[in-house]
Amino acid sequence: MHIGVTGATGFIGGKIIDLALRRGHEIVAFTRAPRRAIPGCEMREFSLERPPDIAGCEALIHLAGESVMGLWTAAKKRRITESRVLGTRRVVEAINAARKKPEVLLSGSAIGFYGDRGDTELTETSPGGTGFLAATTQAWEVEAERVEGVRLVTLRTSLVLGKSGGALAPMTPIFQLGLGGPLGDGRQWMSWIHLDDLAQLALFAIENLDVRGPLNGSAPWPVRNADFTRTLAAALHRPAFLRVPAFA
Repeated sequence: MHIGVTGATGFIGGKIIDLALRRGHEIVAFTRAPRRAIPGCEMREFSLERPPDIAGCEALIHLAGESVMGLWTAAKKRRITESRVLGTRRVVEAINAARKKPEVLLSGSAIGFYGDRGDTELTETSPGGTGFLAATTQAWEVEAERVEGVRLVTLRTSLVLGKSGGALAPMTPIFQLGLGGPLGDGRQWMSWIHLDDLAQLALFAIENLDVRGPLNGSAPWPVRNADFTRTLAAALHRPAFLRVPAFA
């Protein structure tokens, strides 16, 4: 299959590309800097200013978006929202205008769609929640749903764990210094998935015709923040006694 991937140089996109190439797929990698080659891929530009050139793509995996890591200033929050909403709009414009459409669009999303719901069990049929991430994710999915004549999967990703980046990247140095610990009372639920499993799930979704609509990219059972931090500290052979204020 000829697969186009936006966000191709990112933590998740790179892993999906590696797996797809090993399975014999052909990859078009869409990036803001297409002159920087990715081995085994055809390079094309991705911009918020215009629809991408998707000619020849039988499937599209759209992952491009500003990282949510970092201090949420007003400017940062604007970039988080605009990169997702406008980026998805451009992809959908390209598909809707194409003479030969791809068979499937897998559009990135996040479990932030549901907001903070405490102990409520959430599935793909649960309604959206409230808050900045919930509103952003819902607007993101609305743009994807404008696609016409194409099977759509919205992959609602949880915390993605892997050695090369993702959610562990900002936490590991702190824990290695022995300065890690639970957030507040540590009772917050953390839904997570390993990078390898997420890549497998993404390719499963595009390769199987009966997969459509929202799909939670998460391990079956979430963990409490206190349990997560205790496990991470143990893996690094460090203590985890310091509690981080809940407002941090």
